[in-house]
This record gives sequence, C-alpha cells and structure tokens, in this order.
Amino acid sequence: PRSDCVAAEQLCLSDSTCNATYRILENCALAKTHFLPLDHDSRVRCLNAELDLGNSSLLHCKCHRRMKRQEHCLRVFWTVHSSMTDGYFNLETSPYENPANEEHWKTDYNKLAALLSGKDCSQLAGDATNPCLKATHVCNLSKKCVRLRTDYASICTKGAGSEDMCDRRKCHRGLRNFFEKVPEDFTKRILFCPCQDELCGERRRKTIVPDCSFQYNTKPNCLWLLDSCLEDHICKSRLADFQQNCQPADMSPDGCSQHNHAACLQAYMGMIGTPMTPNYVSNSSVEVSLWCTCESSGNQKEKCDQILGMFESNKCL
Repeated sequence: PRSDCVAAEQLCLSDSTCNATYRILENCALAKTHFLPLDHDSRVRCLNAELDLGNSSLLHCKCHRRMKRQEHCLRVFWTVHSSMTDGYFNLETSPYENPANEEHWKTDYNKLAALLSGKDCSQLAGDATNPCLKATHVCNLSKKCVRLRTDYASICTKGAGSEDMCDRRKCHRGLRNFFEKVPEDFTKRILFCPCQDELCGERRRKTIVPDCSFQYNTKPNCLWLLDSCLEDHICKSRLADFQQNCQPADMSPDGCSQHNHAACLQAYMGMIGTPMTPNYVSNSSVEVSLWCTCESSGNQKEKCDQILGMFESNKCL
C-alpha cells in the first residue's frame, strides 16, 4: 500500500542521500511557487533530483482529505512532483488516494434516520416537496453536522449587508471543515439535493453562503482565480483531483473518462472552500460555474475559456 507523504518524508529525512535530494527538490518547488525563473542548470538539477528518488516511497506517496496534517502532506507531495506541473494546466496527478466509488454514494434518508435512532425524525416526513429542506433536517439529526454547518454559516454571514466585508479566508476554511469532517452521507445530500421548484433551488444555491464564499463585487478574470489557486497547496491539490476525476469523455455512458461520476462529484465538493469555489448559477437549474469572466483575456482567452469550461460545460460534472 502507498504510504502517506508525511510518513514518507520522515523516512527520507532519516537517510542522508535521500535527505540531500529532497532538500534540492524543496528549493525547486519554492522557486516554482513564487514564479521565479530557473536557469537551464537549475532545471536540470531539479529533474535529476526527482529521478534520483527512483523507487523511494516519496515518489508514490498520497494524502487523504480527512487526515490531520493534510496541508503538510500536500506540501510534501508537490515538492516531489513540482516538475510535473510545467505549463499552466498540467495537474494530471491527484495527490489524493483513490476516490469514492459509486456504491458508496447510494444512501437513502430512511436508512440514515434509522441509524440515528432516538432522535426526532418526525419532521422528515413533511419535507417531500423540498428535498433541500429535508437534507438540512437530516443534518440537524447529527451533532457534528449541525455544529460545523452552524460554524461556517455564522462566519460567512458576518459583515454581510454592512460596510464590513466578510472574512472570505475564514469562510472558506469553515466550508472546507464542513465538507471534510462531516460524513458524505450528510454533505452530498445538502449540496446535491434534487429540486423541482425555485424555492428549493434558492436554498440549494445558498448552501455555501455565496455572498461571501463565491461572489466578489465584480467578477475577476478566471486566470487570476487560477493563479490564486496554484499558489495554495490545498486549492492546487483539489484542482488536480478535479481535473483527474471530472475529465469529460463523449463515448462514456456517464460522460466521464474515469467512468466514475461519484468521484467527480466528490472532487467538485473538494473545490468548495478554495479560491476556485464553484456554485450553482441560478435557482432554476443545476448548472454550475466559477465566479469569473474571460473578458479582457487578450491572447490568453482560449486558456481562460478552458478553465471556465471545466465547470460550465463539462459533461462528466
């Protein structure tokens, strides 16, 4: 089995040869993160250091979304794989372990309510017309779900409607906490509840408190969003995971090249609470988008359209 990158790093640092190679890679990754140009010799040194790792557990390590030292783990992963991200958009290697399978995502509310026996489940019966309200009531049956949902809601609504802007970074952290720490049986129901009317759709669109987590006063350019994302280890990792698992394919029955739509939805959930947070665009459809525009992209318009298209016109998603 693959080791996690924190354990692999500790193993490497205890070996003098691996330690020296790893230090070179740290400098390479640092230069890349700060967009510092590397001369030819430095680039060769970086590539050789990566090759020198050979069959080291560092080269094959992965991380878990719910692990305690996730940011540290991701930093180690991108230190070792920094040369693989040349160009603007080649994040084909996800640092995360195997994604969810389809079966894992098939859960019904009655079974979930039965697991939480002893709680008041009578309120669920009257929610048939609004699945998003029902999903919220199911969340209220779990102490952890209701606590972490209340946490992010209170952070993300502070400053709304006044001259003070909300604290977007804290709001994003609260959202990531919710989607990482609460079991997916709860989170996916709240985010992907099926709606037949606009009232339900409005509740679904406002799940992530878009005024704070999603919208700016004016739409930034999508390339700016991408740059913000690539400077952040968590966002960069979630984007790599999204690219890997939401790659569209015309001939696939579910529209996904990996033939695992559930893994794509899980990767989409992972983008929430990052600089590239997506959301529903209206109350009356399931279309999603990033809050950005490709106007004034000049000769980079094609690249910009590609970023936006990953969310707006992605068959797999």
